Amino acid sequence: MKLAVLYAGQGAQHPGMGKEFYEGSPAFRAAFDSAELDFDLHRVCFEDPDGLLNQTEYTQPCMVAFACGVTAVLEQQGVKPAYVAGLSLGEYSALEAAGVFTAKQAIELAAYRGKAMAEAAKGIDCGMTAVLNLDRQALAACCEQAAQLGCVQICNYNCPGQLVIGGEKAAVDKAAALAKEAGARRCIPLKVSGPFHTRLMAPAGDALAKRFASESFGEMQVPVLFNCLGREKVDADSIPALLVKQVQSSVYMEDTLRRLGELGVDHILEVGPGSALAGFVKKTLPGVVCASVETPEQLNAALTAWKEEL
Repeated sequence: MKLAVLYAGQGAQHPGMGKEFYEGSPAFRAAFDSAELDFDLHRVCFEDPDGLLNQTEYTQPCMVAFACGVTAVLEQQGVKPAYVAGLSLGEYSALEAAGVFTAKQAIELAAYRGKAMAEAAKGIDCGMTAVLNLDRQALAACCEQAAQLGCVQICNYNCPGQLVIGGEKAAVDKAAALAKEAGARRCIPLKVSGPFHTRLMAPAGDALAKRFASESFGEMQVPVLFNCLGREKVDADSIPALLVKQVQSSVYMEDTLRRLGELGVDHILEVGPGSALAGFVKKTLPGVVCASVETPEQLNAALTAWKEEL
């Protein structure tokens, strides 16, 4: 069995995520509690009485704290992936799992990234739309034509038949209309707070570049597949530079999954609330076994099933 662990990005967060792990696992608690933040992580992640969890500056550290906790549980149980990757924000969790960041560092960087992205989005009338059943080239042409109204780009290559465009709302709406004319089955507007993974996030990239200058990056212990590449990095690639590029460039998740298939991965564990990545795996690598993990019960069930295969 060759295992990869994929870490979810923001979007599926909900109050209570991670609470069962926190109550039952000292390893999870140690990782989750390691960061110093300017808000009550437990209150927002487990209860969210003030409705903050869906604001990106809170979402990002909460999601990464959850993921780092689950990684600690996996390590305690002897689970050693051959590869790791993450969707957007999930890349920070993947880098923590690979030893590049400590849990404390990853959570605090996620908090910084969330604030930088929220700041970059201020004053922009933005939009993101999922486009179903239209190929990359056709959708890129639609975006190019609509760009006369503002910034619009393909920001997520999720899986076969599912792309996401983002940018300034007028341009995104025009590109979606053109996509329907070009044969897209559906165009679904998404609820977002910023034009993520477009050039409009360049100020967030600049802020991250300054922050990374004072950060220590550990040696990668497990190969990471990077969002903006859709594959592993080469020696000439710098992790800080890739993360700066990542925040303002497309996420190549389909390419990442296909690369995992080329590398011989036959089992994937999705860490995070929901099962969006498992859906992408099913459409991209239908022969690969994928389990989603949000609770201790789900983790135990996945590990038990895999042990029975061995």
